[in-house]
Amino acid sequence: MTTPYSAPNSSPGHSKPIVVGVYGIPGCGKSSMLVELQERLGEDQFSFHEGSQVIASLLPGGLAAFHQASKDEQARYRELAIKAIADEATNNQKVALVAGHFMFWSEKDQEYHRVCTKADVETYTHVIYLDTAADVVARRRRDDKVRGRPTMVPARLDDWIKTEKKELQRLCRSSGILFAALSETERGTLSARMIKLLLDFKHHCPKHNLLLAQNRLDSIIIRSCLKLDCEQPGTMLVLDADKTLAPQDTGKLFWEAMMKKDLLDPALLEENCKDPLATLFSSQLGYSYTAFRQATLLYEQYSNEQVFDEVCRNIASLVKMHPAMVSLLQTTEQKKGVSAVVATCGLRRVWEMVLANHGLMGTVKVIGGGRISDGFVVTAQVKASLVERLQKTYGLYVWAFGDSPLDIPMLQAADEAIVVVGEEHARSRSMETHLLEAINSGSFCPRQLLLPRTAAPRLNIEILPLVDIESSEFLLELFRQRGRQREPGAEHSIVHATDRNAARLLTTATRDARVSGPALREAHRLVGWYLATELLPDLIGTEEYEIPHVQGHQTCGHRVKNEKKIAIVPLMRGGEPMAFGISDALPLAIFIHAKRPEDLEGRHLSGLEMVLLVDSVINTGKSIVEFVRHIRKLNSTVRIVVMAGVVQAKAVAAGPEGILYRLLQGEPKVDVVALRLSDNKFTGQGATDTGARLFNTTELE
Repeated sequence: MTTPYSAPNSSPGHSKPIVVGVYGIPGCGKSSMLVELQERLGEDQFSFHEGSQVIASLLPGGLAAFHQASKDEQARYRELAIKAIADEATNNQKVALVAGHFMFWSEKDQEYHRVCTKADVETYTHVIYLDTAADVVARRRRDDKVRGRPTMVPARLDDWIKTEKKELQRLCRSSGILFAALSETERGTLSARMIKLLLDFKHHCPKHNLLLAQNRLDSIIIRSCLKLDCEQPGTMLVLDADKTLAPQDTGKLFWEAMMKKDLLDPALLEENCKDPLATLFSSQLGYSYTAFRQATLLYEQYSNEQVFDEVCRNIASLVKMHPAMVSLLQTTEQKKGVSAVVATCGLRRVWEMVLANHGLMGTVKVIGGGRISDGFVVTAQVKASLVERLQKTYGLYVWAFGDSPLDIPMLQAADEAIVVVGEEHARSRSMETHLLEAINSGSFCPRQLLLPRTAAPRLNIEILPLVDIESSEFLLELFRQRGRQREPGAEHSIVHATDRNAARLLTTATRDARVSGPALREAHRLVGWYLATELLPDLIGTEEYEIPHVQGHQTCGHRVKNEKKIAIVPLMRGGEPMAFGISDALPLAIFIHAKRPEDLEGRHLSGLEMVLLVDSVINTGKSIVEFVRHIRKLNSTVRIVVMAGVVQAKAVAAGPEGILYRLLQGEPKVDVVALRLSDNKFTGQGATDTGARLFNTTELE
């Protein structure tokens, strides 16, 4: 599935050497900064390069010969220089810092000439731009007796700086290079801020990022272990924040506040743009790891800790969470075995303040970023990985709540997925397309929550059923005791006869293209009878009852346990012939036809101990999950056994397609009985559709 969070470029990481370009117009202080950094950082982990000196070392005659060369020759030597630096960084495993030039101003033709090469763009993983004030640069150029730079008025230098910054930023975004512009806001702080960035650049990559996010999750789980009761696997709610917990987008509010404070750099904003994040995420970076790292650099660039905290606090005071969400989290706080965590791609500090303002910070923790000090960024893939960690490492049953395409991987990974749907004017316009694509993949059965209740549903309520998180039925479902077996290799409640000779014989007629209509229905009936007599009794047990013996005395007969309290429910129409075979073997069980889950009513299940859901072929398990959910609303304790002729193997295996696997992990009273498991994922149509073959309607399909 192609989604907007796919990265078009490789993220900066350790797959190639880390090379940081230090740019700025001549006179900004690059060379002196490199000397200071070399003194403070040392050369154990970093190497320092003046681009012009490296070029000079490659030419007989040095820089004088370089300046006399043609433009093509100059470009070639620039490329040779950056490649030599990259090779050295690869060999010595150090972070390379390179002071270089991006463009020059020509007094002769009154134009800017870009000298950055293709090799530069392919090599740099990060760029730091020294955004020194034009009047300071003008003074330095005037006082520089060594280099003899031509005098330029501050207005021309200011235009050069703005032009260079804007073009360099665009180039970095289109090439997957992280960009940071630093200015001397306080005397003596510039080098300290550069060191902070460089140490971060040295270690950060997607793998390191995920590890730190997982560490944050682990620390939350450890603090919650008493509430979750580690002796009994429990339930975890994982919630997105912006437009899920509340209707507001706090990232947008942050940049609106910064605009009002006149703290944004117009040189780095697109025309008529008031939100740098909107520009960033609409660029070629999309919603990639690199894009979220770039967002962090934007927050660092425009706000120091004091300004950042002040703006976050002001925004938090404006955010009003959905009352239904507040009520849900308050109820969760009171329940043992259930906990909640917020996983946001937005600002951790804002959402901690929002939760505190609503009295929820005691137990609901936030996993998010926004500053380098947070250590990591939260991407769509990170959210999904955190859900999987909760399931596999901690044995928790996970409910996920989200509203946008960024949340789809998290929702798909969860055991239960709730799509939060807000007012039409404020919600993601692309969500329905990506949501429908995910649902049609066959392994995803989300429900939708309307907040407020008056919001128009997404898609339709047949494809995306409604859920009311304030209803007693939902709360009963949410807080039902369940979880995963944490022991490796724990047995699942799956019984099948795939490798038995009887299964091979029974399967032959069902797969024979020449068999259809009554003959095929009889073959399916025999499969049902076999499952009910050979496999089902081993799963649910048998009981004795008195029968008259042919010799005239009473004796013991056997039948499946509590047969009178069993309902056979074929999923129409393909499950009916098999269900008739099961009914032949269980003559005391009641028989209820159901085309849709809603066809089952509470009166049907009253007094029952077991429901047998019967279908001929299970590909994804989506329909089964819908039936199980509906039955659980009507009866939370009845045992459910899914019976099928064929079950697609991936549906009952761990992985993104394992929808039945997740159901079995979370539902202690659901089992699967199948004639065989199949690795062949095939959805029949027309002449190959099982239901059509059973009833001779292939020509009508």
